[in-house]
Amino acid sequence: MSINVNGKIIELDEEGFLANLDDWDEDVATELAADEGLEMSTERSLLVQKARGFYLDKQNTPSTREIIRMVADDMGKDPIEDRRSIDKHLYLLFPHGPDKQLAKIAGLPKPLPSDTEA
Repeated sequence: MSINVNGKIIELDEEGFLANLDDWDEDVATELAADEGLEMSTERSLLVQKARGFYLDKQNTPSTREIIRMVADDMGKDPIEDRRSIDKHLYLLFPHGPDKQLAKIAGLPKPLPSDTEA
């Protein structure tokens, strides 16, 4: 499986995640989002950058709980008290699962099943 971005063939695994994480750039993210039926809005782009920063810092794909914490911090909300409303908002942005879709678009490794539990 592969995508063509600006004339360059980018290899993907069977689920659409990058085979080589170094192939990621913003144009690749835009194409990956389009393959998911999503446009790269400003909000999605910011979350992609935050997820990439998290990965570079911790060498781990952020879990749903960690994504909720990132969003809560940005919004000045409590990640525990406001978890449901933030989670609902994330599903509007990434309807097929915020952790998995965000990781895919951000060019990060697929989250492990235990990483998807909130």
